[in-house]
Amino acid sequence: MHTSYPPLNPLRTFEVAARLCSLTLAAEELNVSQVAVSRQVKVLEEYLGVTLFKRLHRGIELTDEGKQLYDGVARAFQDIGNASRLVSRRGRRDILAIQSYTTFSQRWLIPRLTHFHDAHPRIEVRLSSSIAPVDFETQNLDAAIRAGKGDWPGLHSEKLADIELIPICSPAFHLQHKLEHPNDLSRVRLLHSMARPTDWAAWIKRVGANVDANPGMRFESSALAYEAASLDGGVAIAVKVFVKRQLHNGSLVAPFEQTCYSGEGYFLTWPQNTMPSPPLMKFLGWIRDQMQLEE
Repeated sequence: MHTSYPPLNPLRTFEVAARLCSLTLAAEELNVSQVAVSRQVKVLEEYLGVTLFKRLHRGIELTDEGKQLYDGVARAFQDIGNASRLVSRRGRRDILAIQSYTTFSQRWLIPRLTHFHDAHPRIEVRLSSSIAPVDFETQNLDAAIRAGKGDWPGLHSEKLADIELIPICSPAFHLQHKLEHPNDLSRVRLLHSMARPTDWAAWIKRVGANVDANPGMRFESSALAYEAASLDGGVAIAVKVFVKRQLHNGSLVAPFEQTCYSGEGYFLTWPQNTMPSPPLMKFLGWIRDQMQLEE
């Protein structure tokens, strides 16, 4: 059903005049003449068929009908202002909500995130971590970083890095146990991630080593397994992109050169039916630039 509304410009003029109890002050706020304010009020009165102001010698005063109208109009304009502020980007920082796996966040993203903020100080990244699948319909997220082959139904995916596996340990552990051949892993402790339970088996099969992939210690995340390896706890199987810096500076070592490409990768994903925002595109471009610099 069509609803008939009073003319909005006269309604706005009325709200200002009623709030200030003055046609003169209303004219100043609206940056128009007092005659124009009077004319707009007159238009509204004629539309409604009532008198809204009592014209006094030293000003104006609301009639009973004017008071009733003002109470509703003031609330309505306040609601409009509040709603506008909620959606407006004027003077507001751009917020980019990203969900990522804990290890991707800890081992790759967080150490570099200040560089993104330096380059884009008006983009506020809100980072959360979870291994659970993302539900874009219920979660307030712009994008999520996921591991797989990039073929999730309903999602657009942009590849960030391949998942390439490589064993790692501390320099001291390597020196102590003299790891020279993959078969030497049979006499040391293997460190497993429960989030990636098949990685050791995949690497051992790839290099043809005679090693049982099951024994060892298990950790909730790959990041914890890497930490245990750095503290001389054993040999962890790592995603190479997460440990490149440590391998370069010598805080971790790769006892064997052989790697295993899992056939999967890390992807930045968002719903196919959603247009990516400019901040999200800047974030994607920055990650790709960082990945290329570290190849």
